Amino acid sequence: MIDWSDVPGRLARLAAHPGTTFGADAHRWRLEPPLTPAELAALEAQVRVELPAAYRAFLLQAGRGGAGPGYGLFPPRLTGGGWQWPGDDGAELTDVTILAEPFPHEKAFTPAPWLPESPDEADYPTDEEFSAAEERYEELCQAAEPEYHPGLLYLCHQGCAYREALVVSGPARGQMWADDTAGDGPIRPLLDGDGNRIDFAQWYRRWLDGLTA
Repeated sequence: MIDWSDVPGRLARLAAHPGTTFGADAHRWRLEPPLTPAELAALEAQVRVELPAAYRAFLLQAGRGGAGPGYGLFPPRLTGGGWQWPGDDGAELTDVTILAEPFPHEKAFTPAPWLPESPDEADYPTDEEFSAAEERYEELCQAAEPEYHPGLLYLCHQGCAYREALVVSGPARGQMWADDTAGDGPIRPLLDGDGNRIDFAQWYRRWLDGLTA
């Protein structure tokens, strides 16, 4: 099993000298308590998929969420409706009922690439007309591309509706992907400096090492 035992201590040292790290005001360098093995078993039974090894180990050893890239990791929590990954600006894009269905993509893709460009406020004489154009565009986007992607677990947001997610099933299982659709970009695999795809452990430690190097 991957060893995450060093993470709480490193975060504690960062908390003592917080600086101005992006997103730290949200997570404050704190991790929520780890899942127990029984909780993890119940979560995986509900979503009908075994989570990728690096992320499973993190949940058991380090914490279920909190301090991490961007504004921090969305934590799995048991709610009245079962296990969910609650949070803001992206957590709602995880549909736990389809996590076991294969994420079909292996390469970066742009949802509904035939769509026109999003409305530009400068092209509309009144705020009401611009708002109406935005609403029509949003309806077109929703009709063209499903809001939820099977097998994709959103873990954090970077602000301005940019999100990052873990593929938990399908050919790209275990890889971290970025959702740049807020800026009309693609949904794409995250890469290291050599152009290789990265998993959860590489993604998290790249963030942590960049802060403590």
